[in-house]
Amino acid sequence: MDDIFVARLMSTDLRTISPDTLVEDAAEAMLTNDVSSLIVVDDDGGLDGILTTTDFVGIVAESHPKAETPVSRYMTTDVVTTTANTPIRDVADTITEHGFHHVPVVDEAEGVIGMLSTADLAAYLAHVQTPEPV
Repeated sequence: MDDIFVARLMSTDLRTISPDTLVEDAAEAMLTNDVSSLIVVDDDGGLDGILTTTDFVGIVAESHPKAETPVSRYMTTDVVTTTANTPIRDVADTITEHGFHHVPVVDEAEGVIGMLSTADLAAYLAHVQTPEPV
């Protein structure tokens, strides 16, 4: 696993929203696109935060009534990221250490270029050949 890099496993078909997106619209986008997270970006495409299905537990619990609430109220802003050239083992350690399910992949010049999820790691591990005992 040491020679496998994030770029090989990350998703690049990203779903992004702005910080002003209403949570109702964000939820609809997640359902329509069958994703469990949305990347929150500024006007220049820079990473502002991430909104996940886990965040919706707090949204549902705190909203009375649920109406016109921007995602900036709930999104995670202290986002741990990785790069396309980071070894998978390092990202797996970070995911395990912090209990994350998603890690945005960023590039200094291009901004957010992908997403690596626990599902991506699980799919990769499901196809890795385990050496047979001798």
